[in-house]
Amino acid sequence: MLTGFAVSSAAIFVAELGDKSQLLAMTFATRYRAWQVLLGITVATTFVHALSVAIGFGLGAALPTNAIGVVAGVAFLGFAVWTARGDHLTESERGRARRWAGSAVLAVTVAFLLAELGDKTMLATVTLATRHDWLGTWIGSTVGMVLADALALVVGLLLGKHLPERVVRYGAAGLFVLFGAWLLIESVPRALG
Repeated sequence: MLTGFAVSSAAIFVAELGDKSQLLAMTFATRYRAWQVLLGITVATTFVHALSVAIGFGLGAALPTNAIGVVAGVAFLGFAVWTARGDHLTESERGRARRWAGSAVLAVTVAFLLAELGDKTMLATVTLATRHDWLGTWIGSTVGMVLADALALVVGLLLGKHLPERVVRYGAAGLFVLFGAWLLIESVPRALG
C-alpha cells in the first residue's frame, strides 16, 4: 500500500503541474476563499480518482502484468507529450468559474468533476492502479492532486502572472519521460522474455 501511495502521490502531483485544473483553481481563487476551493477540489478528486482506481484495478486483474508495464510506460511517455503541449482554459470554462452564483464548494466540485473526467490525471491514475495497491493508489493520487492544486492556489495568489508556466510544463513533461522510461526498462525485458 505504501508503494502505491508514494508512487501515485508523486506521479499525480507531477501530472497536475501546468494542467488546466491548476488554472481553474487559480480562477476560482480570485472569486472564492482558498479553503472553499480546496474543499471542492478534494471532493471532486476523491470521486474521480475512486472511479479511476476501480477501472485500473479491474484492468490490472484482467491483463498480464508485463503487458501492463509496457502499456503504462508508453502511456507515461504520451503524458509527457501532452504535458509539454500545455493546457489552457477555454473562455467557456473561465466564464463558468466566474458566473456560478451557488455554493462555492459545489461550484468548484462540479467544475473539477467535469474538468477531470478523461483528463491526463484520471488516465494516469487508471494506469497506476493497474500496477499498485488500489487503496494506496486512490489515497496517493488524491493527495498528489490536491497538493498540486493547493500549490497552484498559493503560487497564483502570491505571484499572480509571474509564474513561469513554460518551465513548469517542461519540467513536468521531463518527469513523465523519466517515469515512462523507468516503466519500460523494467517491463520490456520481462514481456519479451
